[in-house]
Amino acid sequence: MISLKDVHKTYTLGEDEVRAVDGVNLEIRQGQYASILGTSGSGKSTLMHIIGLLDKPTSGKVSLFGRDPRKLSDNEISRLRNANIGFVFQQFNLIEKLTIKENCILPTIYAEKIDFDPEKKAMEVLVKLGIADRADFYPNKISGGQQQRAAIARALIMSPKLILADEPTGNLDSKTGDEIMDLLDSLNRELKVTVIVVTHEAEIAKRTKREIYIKDGKIVKKYL
Repeated sequence: MISLKDVHKTYTLGEDEVRAVDGVNLEIRQGQYASILGTSGSGKSTLMHIIGLLDKPTSGKVSLFGRDPRKLSDNEISRLRNANIGFVFQQFNLIEKLTIKENCILPTIYAEKIDFDPEKKAMEVLVKLGIADRADFYPNKISGGQQQRAAIARALIMSPKLILADEPTGNLDSKTGDEIMDLLDSLNRELKVTVIVVTHEAEIAKRTKREIYIKDGKIVKKYL
C-alpha cells in the first residue's frame, strides 16, 4: 500500500539546512496497524505528511495505493487523498461554526463523486462512534474526547483505506486517550483499515502491531 524509497525532505532555515527526513526506506502493507515513534523534531510528522500526500519529498520515490504522486497534478493528488486517506490530528481541527454532523460531512463536499447519502452515512458513523446524540452540537459544546471521536468520524465518512493519526491522544486525559486508542484498535481489527499512529509516547506505540522508530530524520528501528 505504501512504499518509500530513499526519501529525503530538506528545509533551509537561514544558512542552515535541516534534514527533516533523511533517506527513509519504508513499506507498509494493507491492513497493518503501525506507529511512528520519535521525539519532538525527529521528523515523524514530516514523514506522516509525505505519506499522507500533504507534502512532497525533496528527493526519493513515494508510491501510495500503486500511484506515483510525481506523475499526478495537484488536483489529482487532492482527489486521491480525499478518497483514500482519513486524517486525525491532535488539535481535532473541527470547524467551530459547523455542527458535529456538518463537520463529519465536510469531506464529501470536496469529493469528485460519492455513491451514498452524506447525512445518512454521517449519522451511521456517529452512531458507531457513540456520539450520535451530539450530532447537532457545536464543537465547543462537547468534551475533548467527543471532539476527537467527531474528528475520527470525519476521517471515516469516505471509507478510507488509510487512517493517519498524528498524536491523537495528545490533548486528552489518560482515560479518554485509552478510549481513543481502543477505537483505533477496533477500526483496524474490524474494518481492516490500515492505521498509522504518529506519537512521541512509547506506551501509545506499544498499542500498535508494528513500531517504527525515527530519530534525526532517519528510521533507526523497524519492528514487523
